[in-house]
Amino acid sequence: MAVLSTPRSAVQLAGKGQPVREHLFRIALISSLAIAFIFLAALLTYVLVEGWPRLDSRLWENMPSIRDPEIAGAQSAITGTLWVISLTALFTIPTGIAAAIYLEEYADKSRWWNRVIELNIQNLASVPSIVYGILGLGIIARALALGFSVITASITLGLLVLPVVIIASREAIRAVPPSIREGSLALGATQWQTISRQVLPAAIPGIATGSILALSRAIGEAAPLLMLGAVSFIRFNPDGVFASYTVLPIQIFNWISQSREGFHYLAAAAIVILLAILLLMNSAAIWLRNRYQKRW
Repeated sequence: MAVLSTPRSAVQLAGKGQPVREHLFRIALISSLAIAFIFLAALLTYVLVEGWPRLDSRLWENMPSIRDPEIAGAQSAITGTLWVISLTALFTIPTGIAAAIYLEEYADKSRWWNRVIELNIQNLASVPSIVYGILGLGIIARALALGFSVITASITLGLLVLPVVIIASREAIRAVPPSIREGSLALGATQWQTISRQVLPAAIPGIATGSILALSRAIGEAAPLLMLGAVSFIRFNPDGVFASYTVLPIQIFNWISQSREGFHYLAAAAIVILLAILLLMNSAAIWLRNRYQKRW
């Protein structure tokens, strides 16, 4: 009996100090989370209080003004933001999903060029956004002669978030159990029929979530758009993909740079609008994930 109880006793003795370390580690994690939430709540409260006097219809109905903050609005910036992010989604999501399908379902992992592609996609996801702005300025705006237009900004932001969409889509496709593919192929379906009718529908939650979160990053970018001629003062809405434009981050930066206090209130109100758009996008991602999620 003593021999049988020895292993259990040894485990108990070895784990005596473990609960203390686990408790301290848990306290550290909870403290870090609480500090992050406190700072976030303080920032949101400050922005909401500062922008509350200008959170009215003038903000989205009026055009910007460089003289009178009381009549100034952000209609051109809001419209430009919607134009740019819509075209970015149009360019990025189909391309990212197609690349993920190729890398996960068709690419031969033993080929060196496929390994190079995967390595470059992972590296591109960490490249600073200003580098994409320089790339867009040199190649898209000048070499391709698209100018400082909505389509130039959209393509550049699409390149910025494309690696994130590819990585998220690959993870979603990879999460589909191999038995789904094997069962479909065993019933006589082709590889493309298996992918289009079984794999992709099952991967929709992860793909949609990753794509919307990637677009949420793009909508808040200002550095690459400064390189691409996003003008801070425009009193008209874009009327096409080749039109001049401005976006909310650029307009916010312009108002914060002003010396008059009224423009600072405007900037805070515009930040609230931008956060509301981001919240709607993230809420759509959560809804899509919960709506179509499957448990295997």
